[in-house]
Amino acid sequence: MSLDFPLLNRRELIQTSLLAALGTGLSSSLAAESAALEISTFTVDATPPIGHPCCGGWITPIQVVDDRQLALGIILRGAGAPVVIIAVDWTGILNDSYFQLQKAVAEAVGTTPERVVPHCVHPHNAPFADGSAQKLLAAAPGTPPHTLDLEFFDKFVQNVATAAKASLAQSQPLTHVGVGQAKVDQVAANRRIKGPDGKLLNMRGSACKDEKLRAEPEGLIDPYLKTVSFWNGDRAVAALHYYACHPMSYYGDGHATPDFCGLAREKRRADDPQVMQMYFDGCGGNIAAGKYNDGSPAMRPILRDRIYDAMVAAWKATEKHPVTQYVWRSEPVNFPRRTEAAYTEATAREMLQDEKQSKPMRGRGAMILSWLSRSQRPINITCLELGPAKIVHLPGEPFIEYQLHAQQAKPKDFVCVAGYGDGGTWYIPTAAAYPEGGYEVSVAWCGPESEAMLHKAMEKVMAVS
Repeated sequence: MSLDFPLLNRRELIQTSLLAALGTGLSSSLAAESAALEISTFTVDATPPIGHPCCGGWITPIQVVDDRQLALGIILRGAGAPVVIIAVDWTGILNDSYFQLQKAVAEAVGTTPERVVPHCVHPHNAPFADGSAQKLLAAAPGTPPHTLDLEFFDKFVQNVATAAKASLAQSQPLTHVGVGQAKVDQVAANRRIKGPDGKLLNMRGSACKDEKLRAEPEGLIDPYLKTVSFWNGDRAVAALHYYACHPMSYYGDGHATPDFCGLAREKRRADDPQVMQMYFDGCGGNIAAGKYNDGSPAMRPILRDRIYDAMVAAWKATEKHPVTQYVWRSEPVNFPRRTEAAYTEATAREMLQDEKQSKPMRGRGAMILSWLSRSQRPINITCLELGPAKIVHLPGEPFIEYQLHAQQAKPKDFVCVAGYGDGGTWYIPTAAAYPEGGYEVSVAWCGPESEAMLHKAMEKVMAVS
């Protein structure tokens, strides 16, 4: 691993960034001549209290804390307004709750909300934060599910904002970026099982005891874990890991944990506590570990170590590059609503108000209504371009095809994709998946036109000519 790349001087950095901006014609961040690039990191305990609902109140609430759940973040400064990237060990942060977190952090560090990009790791024994849905449920008749402790969430948001602001005093120079990848052994597999005719036959979830389903091929996946690292000279400051797979080994038992992907990250952090380690689930909407996971407790450390081994291998394969450009691009997308009767406001409101409905279905009605209100405002698709790395940030639970599309759009670049941003959309299938049906399609709140819109936005922020 080479450690002696020179950092371009500030004037060269400005010129390079300016050329990149002019070439794309898109909104880009340019370094001010008086500023050098800097990075800071922060950590917040996001573990919910005992009794807090998990996964939207549809499984057993927190009874025991096996492992802390964290919010981890980096802040990049010196090229326009600061950029904040956050990974939270929760199932999801949605709609107005997502805006609340963005706004609080932006105000704390002196940036704009669209430059704050929280993502969730997506374990299920964890909060699913949709404050608007919780308020609708609280006002509904009977005994609807409790999905979020609003006071706890408000405190969490303030803690993240406070930690982010405090971290600025500990900023370090950002001189180099590192990129490396490694193949993950026996974790991810496509969970939508199709027959020879291409029709959907079954679903192989995060855990699967059906030997016939487990014997089915892996299907379409991205087998690589990618790592982007940030350096101050010869010292690593942070490493961000990207891999596409639902991160659950087993859940529903009331034990708080970031599950095997978060645990792999923590094992990696123990190797060198001075280096911030962050994990991002890529486009894992139709990807899970069920082919290789029977759901037994013994499998959690095995899956953890397979992810950890790939993190170590990607680190060993890392190549460092001087920071020659720092560009941030953003493209708003108004995702289309679904038009079927089951997804209309009237149906969702009836579902919410009906005391005879199950708690999961009443919660679903509230979350659809929350999304329908939120969907009037666009979701920003963003990309951080730093040296050879392009990191694309997407909402919801996108299918793996979106990640592969991004990589194919820029085959010479080191392209990473983080899904599970604003979770308001829930799943984002491909257009071809809608007529196939299946679980993922049944809980996708935006329509099949989303694929073309998302492709266009991704290509814009990646500066695809």
